Amino acid sequence: MVSLLPADMPVPKLHGYLLGAIGPRPIAFASTMDENGRPNLSPFSFFNVFSANPPVLLFSPARRARNNTTKHTLDNVLRTREVVINIVNFDMVQQMSLASTEYPEGENEFKKAGLGMLKSDLVRPYRVAESPVHFECRVSKVEALGKKGGAGNLVFSEVVKMHIDPAVLDENGNVDQFKIDQVARMGGNWYSRANKGLFQVPKPLSTLGMGVDRIPEHIRLSKTLTGNDLGMLGTVEAPPSPREVNDFVASDKEIRTIIRSGERELLELKAKEYLNRNDVLSAWKILLAP
Repeated sequence: MVSLLPADMPVPKLHGYLLGAIGPRPIAFASTMDENGRPNLSPFSFFNVFSANPPVLLFSPARRARNNTTKHTLDNVLRTREVVINIVNFDMVQQMSLASTEYPEGENEFKKAGLGMLKSDLVRPYRVAESPVHFECRVSKVEALGKKGGAGNLVFSEVVKMHIDPAVLDENGNVDQFKIDQVARMGGNWYSRANKGLFQVPKPLSTLGMGVDRIPEHIRLSKTLTGNDLGMLGTVEAPPSPREVNDFVASDKEIRTIIRSGERELLELKAKEYLNRNDVLSAWKILLAP
């Protein structure tokens, strides 16, 4: 055994050990709103349910280890005392990952990640339309676990209303664990798909991803590309240049043949093949081919 004292190691190293060893962790896709009515959306894997009567969920937005600043989600719940916790399934995992990008204050992560906004009934924050389950919550208290970078903040979120997609229920009205198809966080880039196993989602760029909202409309409204596909495309800082696109097309005979056929759907299917291999830039070059 390797025995370690937390006080003897840097916070990022300790953080990595904790997240690598403790998992899978469910994901709270937390929607909040600031005092000016601007939406915010961010995922947190320090999350679980801790009481049924009353129904209470806890999640923890930690202080940033690099500079000891707080996240917009924490700032919002301290001011407004409301949050919607949305459950993440596999169909939206790429868009959820994109929403974790640290966009500037006031930027709408719903739009950046290409996710729909549903009005809540009892609280002000919006619900994620693509999520299979939403929990409208009022925050009863926030308990700070420390004042240094990396310290958590327990957000006690009492459920005041639930919304469940009937498509994830079984014949008895219970949540079907195969239909809901939840994902959970592991260490590093790793996730766990409850009914499939481990898979990877590369972390968004340290620089800002362009977001789904800036993807050209003819790509964004494709009937072939999924929300996950669009989420991956939105992680790039900027699309490839026309010269890069032309050089790529010139080097690939198959792509030129598809372009000559005029079958846009075939081009999009070829781009999906590259996305499935995590080659996002090549997928962009195919989708932008003239």
